[in-house]
Amino acid sequence: MDHRSLSRELSLISLGLIKDNKYLNNFDIDDINFESIFEAGIELMINHCREELDECEDNLEKTYNKILDSELSDVKNELLEKSRNEIKETVSQIELIMNTLSDILDLPKLIAISDHREVRNDIKYRISNVLKNIFNIDKNIDNVMEGWRFKRLPRVDRDILRLAYVDIEYLNIPISVACNEAVNLANKYSDKQGRKMINGILRRLQNKKLNNI
Repeated sequence: MDHRSLSRELSLISLGLIKDNKYLNNFDIDDINFESIFEAGIELMINHCREELDECEDNLEKTYNKILDSELSDVKNELLEKSRNEIKETVSQIELIMNTLSDILDLPKLIAISDHREVRNDIKYRISNVLKNIFNIDKNIDNVMEGWRFKRLPRVDRDILRLAYVDIEYLNIPISVACNEAVNLANKYSDKQGRKMINGILRRLQNKKLNNI
């Protein structure tokens, strides 16, 4: 994970610590204790990694039991296709586990990087852009939604989209990069329905942006 990916993830976590009603009232951005929010965001990120590690342990045990069951059972012709599918599923699960473990093993390095002033300033800048432009951001995202309203999305999904919008419109990050980063965050912090929704909205934002170039 590079500096920008880390700052995006910590921006998402930190943004979620700011109450929704902050967006709705007039407030001074300087009143927000970014340092306190940032430290709490780091702690939440660590806890999330611990939870993922526990989940990896459970998945490894399930995968091991599935492999053991297949070795002990008599593979008959009519069960061959089922066995193949189970092996494919098991391999996919192992790949997922290894990718997660890889991220977790990088955690000490990521925490050290997160203490850099450059990363902290980047997080503050991203969050400040969201808060200062919240109504315009929400309106423009809402305009590309089909059959759904932005305000009805879960908070984490809204914040992922807000940060992607900031990347594209305020930080001049290439559209494809901003969308890929947002999808990565959705894969980690949203559910299946949320990931699908975010993917669709980002594609429409991307098309709209490209048509206006």
